[in-house]
Amino acid sequence: MLHSMTGFGRATAEVGAYAATAEIKTLNSKSVDIFTRLPRSLSAREIELRNLLTGELERGKIELNVTTQRTGEAVASLTVNRPLVAAYVRDLRDTAREVGAHAERSDIELLKIALTLPNATTTDAQPEAEATDEWQAVQQAVKAAIAECNAFRRREGEVVEHLFREAVNTIEARLRMVAELDLLRIPAVRERLRKSVAELLESDSFDQNRFEQELVYYVEKYDIAEEKVRLQTHLNYFREVLLEGSGKKLGFVSQEMGREINTIGSKANDAAIQRLVVEMKDELEKIKEQTANVL
Repeated sequence: MLHSMTGFGRATAEVGAYAATAEIKTLNSKSVDIFTRLPRSLSAREIELRNLLTGELERGKIELNVTTQRTGEAVASLTVNRPLVAAYVRDLRDTAREVGAHAERSDIELLKIALTLPNATTTDAQPEAEATDEWQAVQQAVKAAIAECNAFRRREGEVVEHLFREAVNTIEARLRMVAELDLLRIPAVRERLRKSVAELLESDSFDQNRFEQELVYYVEKYDIAEEKVRLQTHLNYFREVLLEGSGKKLGFVSQEMGREINTIGSKANDAAIQRLVVEMKDELEKIKEQTANVL
C-alpha cells in the first residue's frame, strides 16, 4: 500500500503533573529533514525524539512542535536573592540622589530594575519526578501524533494510488491504439521502401553494400515492435511496485516508461501515433508529479 509523504498528526497526553501536546507536519523530501520546537526543559531529549521520528516516519520534511504545561498546583522554580536585590535598590536610590535626578523613582520601580540585574534571581532545577512525568507525557503525545500522521499519509496514499492506476490504464489503452495503427502503418512503410528500392535498382550507380545499409537503416528507424513490448512490460511492473508501496521504485519505472514512449514517438513517423504519444506523455507527467510525494 502506498503512503504519501504529506501528513499531519496532533495528540495530547497527561502523566502525573504534566500535560503535553505534540503536533507533527510532514511534506515530501528526498531525505529526512527534521525541524523541532521543544520546551527548554526537553532540549536534552531532542536526539531521542529525532530518532523516534526517523524510525516511524522514514522520509520527508518533518516538523515537530511540542508544548507542555503543569496540570497540578504550580511550584515556584525561581529564587530571588533578596539581600543582593535590597543592596541593588539602595545603590540605585543613592545613585539617583548623587546625580541629582529631578524626580525620585518609587521603590517599586527601583525593585523592577534591580530584579533584572546580574544574579538577582536563580532558577531552581526541575525535580526529578516532575522531569520524568513531563518526558513520559511528551513521549505518549509524540507517539500518538505519529500514529495519526501515518494514518493521514495512508489515506493520502490511497488517493495517489487510484490516480496512478487510472494513468497507467490510460497509457495502456493508448498503447493498444498505437499497436492497431501500427498494423496500418507497416504496409505504407513497406510501399515507400519498395519504391525507394526500385529507384535504387534502376540507378546506374547501384551499390549493393549501400543498398543493404539503407535497408537496415529504414527497418530499424520505423520498427517500434520492441518499444511496444518494453512499454507494456514497464506498465505491468509499475502495477507490481504499487503493491510494494515504494515511491523510489515507482520513480525509476516511470523514467523507463518515458524513454519507451519518447522512442515510439520519434520512430513511428505517423501523425495519428504522435497524437497518442502526446496523450501518453500527459498521463506520465501526472505519475511523475505524484511519485515525488510517495514514501
